[in-house]
Amino acid sequence: MLCLLISREDFGKLDIQLVELVSMSQGRTIIIVLVTLVIGFTGGFFLRPVLAPLRQTAVAVSPAAAAPQPTAARGTQYFAANLDEARQIVAGCRDGSVRGDECANAEQAVIEADSRDRFKRFTGN
Repeated sequence: MLCLLISREDFGKLDIQLVELVSMSQGRTIIIVLVTLVIGFTGGFFLRPVLAPLRQTAVAVSPAAAAPQPTAARGTQYFAANLDEARQIVAGCRDGSVRGDECANAEQAVIEADSRDRFKRFTGN
């Protein structure tokens, strides 16, 4: 067994050095903790909009008028009864000014009306 003999003066010096060493390491620990907290809070401050976006506040004034909702497309029967309008819609579809189901319905009505006319001319009625 190793036995170490320390005099009273040496023990006092060692005690002072130990206290200085402990206080220095505690000071380092406190500084490290403070730096870590500052970095964490700063990072949270800058990342908050990404992590938890702000809620939208209610609008006090009425919103701008929305685009009108398209009405239901008129059917083939409507265009069969109104062939002139059906021909206008088909022309608008070819130009690109009219879109949607009305194009198909109007074109179907025009095709059926033209085929009836051709059939009547062919049979002589």
